[in-house]
Amino acid sequence: MRHRTLATCLLVTTIAILNAPNAGAAKPRKDGRIVALTPQQAGPDFKVQGEYVGDVIDENGDTVRLGVQVIALGHGKFDAVAYPGGLPGNGWNRQEKIRASGETRDDGVTYFTSERGRGEIRNGVLTVWDKNGRRAGELKRIVRKSPTLGQKPPKGAVVLFDGTSAENFINGRIENGLLKEGCTSKQKFQDHKLHIEFLLSFMPEARGQARANSGVYLQGRYEVQVLDSFGLEGRANECGAIYGIKAPDVNMCFPPLSWQTYDVEFTAPRFDKNGKKIANARMTVWHNGVLIHDNVEVPRTTTAAPVKEGPEPGPLYLQNHGNPIRYRNIWVVEKR
Repeated sequence: MRHRTLATCLLVTTIAILNAPNAGAAKPRKDGRIVALTPQQAGPDFKVQGEYVGDVIDENGDTVRLGVQVIALGHGKFDAVAYPGGLPGNGWNRQEKIRASGETRDDGVTYFTSERGRGEIRNGVLTVWDKNGRRAGELKRIVRKSPTLGQKPPKGAVVLFDGTSAENFINGRIENGLLKEGCTSKQKFQDHKLHIEFLLSFMPEARGQARANSGVYLQGRYEVQVLDSFGLEGRANECGAIYGIKAPDVNMCFPPLSWQTYDVEFTAPRFDKNGKKIANARMTVWHNGVLIHDNVEVPRTTTAAPVKEGPEPGPLYLQNHGNPIRYRNIWVVEKR
């Protein structure tokens, strides 16, 4: 298949990434690891990471679309993931992806080594050559935006946060007009639609659940995971997952420091007059405008949920997992 031949070429591709000059100084933690909430704090690796997309000529001579995600791992090290057909949510066939790794050398160029091909990224353009030295094409670095980013609340919506005050939250804290993690809405809800925007901190040396972790808990009970899962597998404990219950249908996590959106249709569980549960909660979730959960049954609360399951309405809880996360444009439409 033509995607497979191209993917094989990418798997063994060498990618050289030329870091841009005059990058802002990275902001380290007390342990020396970088934790940044702005590109200016993030350092040179931030300018290497990101998404690249373009058309290339495969080994059969066919022109095909290709997406690549480059993930910063700290200290000049990177992973790269190639997606035949385009980026996740925008052309990828959801079947095949190819990973490579590399590091920045003393010459300031980052190399992903291979025996069957090579590539270079300079000034935001990835040029790819096949194993025979033939130039296959160029991929440009892009910054995607969710189609629901900045969406205004409809008439009758409950606006929980618009950047002016955190008074609608218990332990609500604002920094530079953004809501910090670790707060709970004062108002409680049953069936509702939620719109929320979030920004993951840039923590390149961190791994797994220690990498920009938070969580959006509907009713304080059912978590949609918030995590820097850019370029990962999209598992049931990664970004977009209904935590511990279902992985997202596709990993739509953007790179850290990109604003992202969740739009959630939530149906609360039902209880009889004796307090016995007769129907589980359900969720439909769009991550950055792409459907990742379609009316999924949620049989239990998340393990770390602060509110016990019951017939009562519950709040929106934004988890503090020890990592800085920022939220904005939070509103709810209640279903009557």
